[in-house]
Amino acid sequence: MSSDWIGKDFYKVLGVDKNASTDEVRKAYRKLARANHPDAKPGDSQAESRFKAISEAYSVLSSPQKRKEYDDQRAMFGSGAGAAGMRFPGGGGPGGPAGFDISDLLGGIFTSGGRTRSTAGQPRRGADVETEARITFDQAIAGVTVPLRTTSDAACRDCRGTGARAGTLPRVCEHCEGSGMQTSAAGGVFAMTEPCTACRGRGMVVDDPCPTCHGSGRATSSKTMQVRIPAGVKDGQRIRLRGRGASGERGGPSGDLYVTVHVSPHKLFGRSGDNLTVTVPVTLDEAALGATISVPTLDGRPVSLKIPPGTPTGRTFRARGKGGRRGDGLNGDLLVTVEVQVPPEMTDEARAAMQAYRESRGDKDPRSALFDAAGG
Repeated sequence: MSSDWIGKDFYKVLGVDKNASTDEVRKAYRKLARANHPDAKPGDSQAESRFKAISEAYSVLSSPQKRKEYDDQRAMFGSGAGAAGMRFPGGGGPGGPAGFDISDLLGGIFTSGGRTRSTAGQPRRGADVETEARITFDQAIAGVTVPLRTTSDAACRDCRGTGARAGTLPRVCEHCEGSGMQTSAAGGVFAMTEPCTACRGRGMVVDDPCPTCHGSGRATSSKTMQVRIPAGVKDGQRIRLRGRGASGERGGPSGDLYVTVHVSPHKLFGRSGDNLTVTVPVTLDEAALGATISVPTLDGRPVSLKIPPGTPTGRTFRARGKGGRRGDGLNGDLLVTVEVQVPPEMTDEARAAMQAYRESRGDKDPRSALFDAAGG
């Protein structure tokens, strides 16, 4: 049973009687769905909301099992009233008073057949644990195994989670007979099952509490584990490691470990997606006449790159497969951006050659197009 059904009249949404047949429900749904479908009324938010409500109503009323659960719920809370017919101390609407979640109430009371159930003594999943790791740029590209120290809630080592002093054992709660739940009347309307007040829902009573955990059976646990950080991880990325969090209770599974990775920047290389980036200087004559230059890579083995004649500063070249390892196991590329350097000082011979070049290019102004565009 879904607590989301409380307060919703699915029969009214589809415009059918509560005794309507499955075929009548289907016909009503098709008619309303066509009239309120987002494709038929694009941009109409109200029609979209109605379409979602119609779809939800149909999903329940078209299923014999769900419809029976829904009808049983309506009979319990009052036909057409849903949870709106319930009133709680302190005010509040269908969801009850502020901070009260009706799903918490229903989730611990009923099963689909209306029978009471108890969650006490059931296995409980351990809590998730958050931690951080700081690695170098090279480690982020290649992947690395790092030791991480985590602190989490776990079973007390001295009492092994029983909550009783070593050498003693807790006894079964006489009030709830070990179920951890007790039944009380709720205004004469129906019986409500809630955690036992005598054992606080544990089903056991500790007469001689463990001095370490004071009878709770839980304690803070610190441990160091080896964690593998995969290749290609990015700065700020959050990695989930299943089952590496806090231990569960009563045989329940462990929680997950979430590691936020901080990557230190490299003094030369950067990253662009799955590729590495680097900026290399080229001389004025290399850019003008063309050249083959040597470019460093992250693994230390240089790669040759051909610069064609007339290369402008800021142009980027791609050295395929010379980047870091990607998530699919293949290597990314190395993106090389050239930066043309103007010599701050020149010899007499170099100055004479530059002057000869200036004279050879004539009086053509490379900025004339800018003035033409500005005037247009």
